[in-house]
Amino acid sequence: MKSKKMIIATMVFGMAVTGSAGVYAGTNLQKISAYLNHSIGFKVNGAAYTPVDKDGKKLAPITYKDTTYLPVRAMADALKVPVTFDPSTNQVVLGSGTGTTVPGNGSAVTLAAVQYSAAQKEAITKAFSAFQGFETAYAPMQMTSGDSFQKVAAGSDGVRFLFSRMSVDISPRDYSYEYDGTTVKLSTGAAGKWYTPSDIPMLTFKLDDRYVTLSSPDKMLSKAQLEKVAASVAKLSK
Repeated sequence: MKSKKMIIATMVFGMAVTGSAGVYAGTNLQKISAYLNHSIGFKVNGAAYTPVDKDGKKLAPITYKDTTYLPVRAMADALKVPVTFDPSTNQVVLGSGTGTTVPGNGSAVTLAAVQYSAAQKEAITKAFSAFQGFETAYAPMQMTSGDSFQKVAAGSDGVRFLFSRMSVDISPRDYSYEYDGTTVKLSTGAAGKWYTPSDIPMLTFKLDDRYVTLSSPDKMLSKAQLEKVAASVAKLSK
């Protein structure tokens, strides 16, 4: 989304407006379609609410040609939910997001497919080819909704995938054995180990002939979220 430009969403589901306050009735995850800013779509997770600005003043909607508009930020503030952009689905997400929702430690964990471009797949394959006997490329196939793939690089002892919210290292060696930790069973049945060599929790598990380690450097992702992403790591298809 561009700076210095307020994004507004076209409300296409049923709504009730009463008085100047603009009270909107919506149901969970009703979709708001908007063909602006490169066809970005919107989803709202919430019930009836009255939006207000930062000073507590009630906000009235903008109506033009029988279409009602409301600033996305006002909706987010009113609902007290975060606003994130999911590049995999080209959507601005308010609340829990979109994608594949799976349970995680009593709460929902929402995942989205990682859409690697042809150039990115080539870079991934090249990174693995730098290691003799370790040339088969593996990669995370899913990420948490709102995250985005940044780059891949070959290190001294493995390949690292960098996302906006997480790091995924794939190596022929296991370094987790050096630390005490907690064992966890992934949804694939694989045994993983949580340990904290510094102040950032790390999850390592064995996958075929390699070891995969996930972490969230900025601590934006929970253990439950990383465990779900871990289950998606697999051989990269051509």
